[in-house]
Amino acid sequence: MIYNEVHKLRSEGFTNSAIARKLKISRNRVIEYGKMSPEEFYSFSISLQSRSKKLDPFREKIIGWLKEHPDLSGAQVLDWLGEKLDVSAVSEGTVRNYVNELREAYHIPKMVSERSYSTVPDLPMAQQLQVDFGQVKVSTTNGTFKRLYFIGFVLAHSRYKYVEWARPTFSSIRSY
Repeated sequence: MIYNEVHKLRSEGFTNSAIARKLKISRNRVIEYGKMSPEEFYSFSISLQSRSKKLDPFREKIIGWLKEHPDLSGAQVLDWLGEKLDVSAVSEGTVRNYVNELREAYHIPKMVSERSYSTVPDLPMAQQLQVDFGQVKVSTTNGTFKRLYFIGFVLAHSRYKYVEWARPTFSSIRSY
């Protein structure tokens, strides 16, 4: 347990910075744990276990999604929360950690499906192209930055290129 390690290293004369480097935790965490008595740390660790999380109101829905689609990623769950439940005040990291916690608690392993691919036979000219989406951050004339989105096409034989630019994302264009 990190709390015990902090106190052991502190009694051996290590500085807070050295303890933080050795245990790979922040110096502030070392200072915080160093000030706590064992009773305070126990109540602190209990409070962490019972603390509510931002996504707790959507727990059952997320578990249902994970059981139905075991290969679902945290990013996909974040998208679904925004699209289906209108949740916008959570970060991708929060959702990813919450999904990993639910997977562990409910024994829902992430099923990774292998991607099958093979070479495509060469088609006649003007029958095949490659498509890719992207974004670029550009500076405006007044010194601010604006993000531009694009879709690029490359014809297979001639390698002719075509790019279509948009200010909002392409998915938002479709919804208008």
